[in-house]
Amino acid sequence: MKQLLGRKMGMTEVFAEDGTMYPVTVIEVLPNTVLGKRTKEKNGYEALQIGYEDAKSKSLSKPLQGFYKKSGVSAKKHIVELKGDEIYSHEVGESFGAEIFASGEVVDVIGTSKGHGYSGTIKRYHHHIGPKGHGSGYHRQIGSLANNGRCNNRVIPGKTMSGHHGNESATVLNLLVVESNPEKGYILVKGGIPGPRKGLVVVRSAVLTQFKKPVLKTLVDLKAKEEAELAAKKAAEEAARAEAEAKKTAEEAAKKAAEEAAKAAEANKEAKEEPAPVASEAKSEEKGE
Repeated sequence: MKQLLGRKMGMTEVFAEDGTMYPVTVIEVLPNTVLGKRTKEKNGYEALQIGYEDAKSKSLSKPLQGFYKKSGVSAKKHIVELKGDEIYSHEVGESFGAEIFASGEVVDVIGTSKGHGYSGTIKRYHHHIGPKGHGSGYHRQIGSLANNGRCNNRVIPGKTMSGHHGNESATVLNLLVVESNPEKGYILVKGGIPGPRKGLVVVRSAVLTQFKKPVLKTLVDLKAKEEAELAAKKAAEEAARAEAEAKKTAEEAAKKAAEEAAKAAEANKEAKEEPAPVASEAKSEEKGE
């Protein structure tokens, strides 16, 4: 048995490699710091006193400031007792987080349901409404209390009546842990859990025996996929750049060769047009004689 404290952040969806979609609730898991230990000798039971989420020491009362100073840990916003033989080995000052749960495990999640204030029976217990016609005179009333002829001096206990709706402890059993990420500090559980967003929840090992082990398919690794796509894009850009440079170099070489060929042709043409200097000098000497 193991437990930890977390915070409900909302719902999203993740996909397996074969396309299977898992609707999941994201539970933020900050370090669960041990503030104290409850022992059978002193308290009659075994439990850990857990502090969750750092707080400013100046915003706490002096008794709490002294308590945290004695424990040797920083001030916390929330203090909760958690039970479990697998986490009881942690000592005061130590912390644990999402690493105690692994993907594929089955857990229960305990939270406080959303409060709806004072609600009628239609909303609170899903009773049927009366006729909607204007002449009926009965639409959303509580209806008969059904105690005529028996104990007329009181309302029968357990009667579904109007009253405070929600804001109660609720537990959802047998939820599958889709992913546990200690580095980023979150757990993904399949399905919905009680409470509003940013409400505190307790995640514990499933208390019911699991006769059929759930099958969790391999999730798509978006980070690896993005890195592979980025690497492929970078390789394509480098290949295109290398091809462009090779093309440019070939064009420059061809242009240079053409310029050299043109210069050589022009030099040959000029050489053919100019008379031979040696022959002209010999003729001038002969005439002189």
